[in-house]
Amino acid sequence: MADIIFGLDIGTTKVCAVVGEVRDEQLQIIGLGVTPSRGMRKGMVVDVQEASVAVAKAVELAEQTSGYDLREALVSMAGEHISCLNTRGVTAIGRDSKGINMTDVEYALAAAQNIPIPHNREIVHVIPREYQVDDQKGVRNPIGMHAYKLEVEAHIVTGSSPALLNLGQCAANVDVSAEAFVLNVLASAEAVLSTNEREMDVIVADIGGGTTDIAIYRQGSVWHTKVLAVGGYHVTNDIAIGLRAPYEVAEKVKIQHGDCRPQEIDAETVFTVEPFGGEKIQVGQQDLAYVIEARVEEIFQLILKEIKNSGYDGLLTAGIVLTGGAAQLNGITTVAERVLNMPARVGSPVNLLGLVDRLNSPAYATSVGLLRWMISGYNAYRPRTSRPSRRFGRVGFSNILRALLPE
Repeated sequence: MADIIFGLDIGTTKVCAVVGEVRDEQLQIIGLGVTPSRGMRKGMVVDVQEASVAVAKAVELAEQTSGYDLREALVSMAGEHISCLNTRGVTAIGRDSKGINMTDVEYALAAAQNIPIPHNREIVHVIPREYQVDDQKGVRNPIGMHAYKLEVEAHIVTGSSPALLNLGQCAANVDVSAEAFVLNVLASAEAVLSTNEREMDVIVADIGGGTTDIAIYRQGSVWHTKVLAVGGYHVTNDIAIGLRAPYEVAEKVKIQHGDCRPQEIDAETVFTVEPFGGEKIQVGQQDLAYVIEARVEEIFQLILKEIKNSGYDGLLTAGIVLTGGAAQLNGITTVAERVLNMPARVGSPVNLLGLVDRLNSPAYATSVGLLRWMISGYNAYRPRTSRPSRRFGRVGFSNILRALLPE
């Protein structure tokens, strides 16, 4: 029998609903719905009704292509409200124990969660970094080992409860319950990282529309995460301001003519744009590249600052893997390597089966990664306080469309 899994990526620029079928540990994409995002800003909901309309359309398309009635989903999350910390938890092992079992691991992880958290925040992820069995450090899997004490070092990701409630409500409004939330970059990493990169220490940067999410992997596990409130939207906005053109025009200019390497562009190369006022003007492609380069450099300077703050500067042997929609900018790896002084590559989802024509792009790394997260080992470690699906009122798919869509 095959298992059907559903991921809902509610982003700043698009909503992507992806349905997968898992058979014999193979993931095949069988359903897909993509619509422009509404009611979102910098990864957070600013208008529940508008966002619900976009989610409704994406879910409807995914149901049509997959043939399944979708009711539970892993939902992506982003935004400045997300923060992380590292904690330790300890549990005693009985002297007559036959070895450490999963219950012992759960007790240690539960102890790691005993930390003071403001009432308006909740734990979203509890990810083991490494274990210590008695005096033996650096243990990756303690199951079956004999010891008197088990200690775990865990990476804790927390989020604003109201922000998560708003995000979950957008799904509940179309009769889909948020089974759990997954940080964008952690999902993306599941889709684009190789095993060697995880082992050799790497940083993933998911440069989305409104945010840039980063995660540092060391020795095969997550060691640090951070959400930066800058992304592809800010590049487009800079272009719109410089050209005095509508945002939609600036976005097309960025996609068609954008580049991060002004030194490699002929100064005589121009293209035509229609700004506000309706009179077409000619714009130098090199001038456009200088504008893009400045903002992209700023993004990587912020990433570099976070790497230094985390204490891993100079330790990331495998360099940086860029993903997300903005990672498709021409020349972005050149800027990354110059600013960060490390190898850089653009990562797209790999090893896909089924409906893959539209998903083999960095823009869909989070969407595909949600499905891979669901079938990975990380999904086994759920925080005790994460029960989002019980908090939302439901109204039905047809009702939300009737209530929100114009006549």
